[in-house]
Amino acid sequence: MAFKDLPADLRPREKLLTRGAAALGDAELLALLLRTGVAGTNVLQLAQQLLDTFGGLAGLLQAGTDDLRRVRGLGGSAKRAQLVAVLELARRAMAERLAERTVFEAPDSVKRYLQLHLSGRPHEVFAALFLDSQHRLIALEELFRGTLNQTSVYPREVVQRALHHHAAAMVLAHNHPSGSVEPSRADEALTQTLKAALALVDVRVLDHVIVGPGQALSMAERGLL
Repeated sequence: MAFKDLPADLRPREKLLTRGAAALGDAELLALLLRTGVAGTNVLQLAQQLLDTFGGLAGLLQAGTDDLRRVRGLGGSAKRAQLVAVLELARRAMAERLAERTVFEAPDSVKRYLQLHLSGRPHEVFAALFLDSQHRLIALEELFRGTLNQTSVYPREVVQRALHHHAAAMVLAHNHPSGSVEPSRADEALTQTLKAALALVDVRVLDHVIVGPGQALSMAERGLL
């Protein structure tokens, strides 16, 4: 069925206004941003193609301007600019919430925030959340990048960044591009090494979160800290 032939109450805009944003699927919400499709592809189909291309919303959130430029239908700068702006707003809104309250009050928000930044990467990335004495977010930094299978993480550099931010605590994080978020023995050993190194400068490691496509695992919740 062509988009123009859809009943009015099934079109994304009308559906949102009558039933609320929560009633819309990911493709429908994205279609509202895109506004129009391209020749032979209506806007809902274009939205679904975008999600398929980047592996869902998590992957789309990682897309840069150059990535979007290669998608048919996003050759014009207006659509790309809209998407990039909205994705950046989502990251900043999440960061503001974490900066205003202790991370212990919103552990799921911490996972979602890290998923926004790390999920969908084709290579392994090691990052850290630097927290103040009340465990509110100071900054997120990507510290190391590696291959699909391994990242070299240097404790001295992690300690230096913690001191730079005057952090009192940290949440470590890295992604598993393979999809599984189960911690390896190497992950556990690295966590203990960094925990010991940071303890020397009175910085606590509160958690180590492993991110995969559509999921995240807390090592603290697993009792592995």
